[in-house]
Amino acid sequence: MGDAAERRTIKVLIVDDQPLVRRGLALILTPDPAFEVVGEAGDGAQAVDLAHRLRPDVVVMDIRMPVLDGVAATGQLARELPGCRVLALSTFDMDEYVVAALRAGAYGFLPKDISPEELVAAVRVVHTGEAAVAPRLLTRLISTYVRTPHRPEPPVTHTGELTPRELEVWRLMATGLDNTGIAGAMDISLSTVKNHITNVFGKLGVRDRAQAVIAAYETGLVEVGGGRNSAP
Repeated sequence: MGDAAERRTIKVLIVDDQPLVRRGLALILTPDPAFEVVGEAGDGAQAVDLAHRLRPDVVVMDIRMPVLDGVAATGQLARELPGCRVLALSTFDMDEYVVAALRAGAYGFLPKDISPEELVAAVRVVHTGEAAVAPRLLTRLISTYVRTPHRPEPPVTHTGELTPRELEVWRLMATGLDNTGIAGAMDISLSTVKNHITNVFGKLGVRDRAQAVIAAYETGLVEVGGGRNSAP
């Protein structure tokens, strides 16, 4: 029974260049027996070093820091410790660095003015491998900051392999609909939507919803400001 309890414990590394913020985040998570705050870091370089030593499940990472910023640190962790999932934090709820962090491999994003309950929920979601970003916020964020001409190379090269149904699911996902909304728009079951999304991720070579939405804008499937369901 003790082993099962240990497996349920989510190990968290907190990364922020402000000690007060780190302490506040730790105080939110520590009282919950589901979490174990295994360490704190003040910059991205220290975060990568500690992550290798402590092997946290989730890294709560500020994305604007000295020495090595959160975007670069996220990319390094995604390459070197793929089992370690990053939840990006920003002072601003609309921030181009957030898109860069999601592209680099972050599983989610939260503005720093979220409630303690929202932080706890997001860490749990990221730990399960899901993207902890509200679909509408994700769409607005990416449509604002993804600049197609600036991408070094297209991350997605096999869009032709998608069936018409999968293409439509991908498009609706990119316009800000969640799974329930997609099911309603296409008049199909929720389980069918989930199957289509799994196929879309596999064929596009993306890991999660955030990366799929970024790819939709970068490949021109959805135009900036052109999605019928895009948030204002």
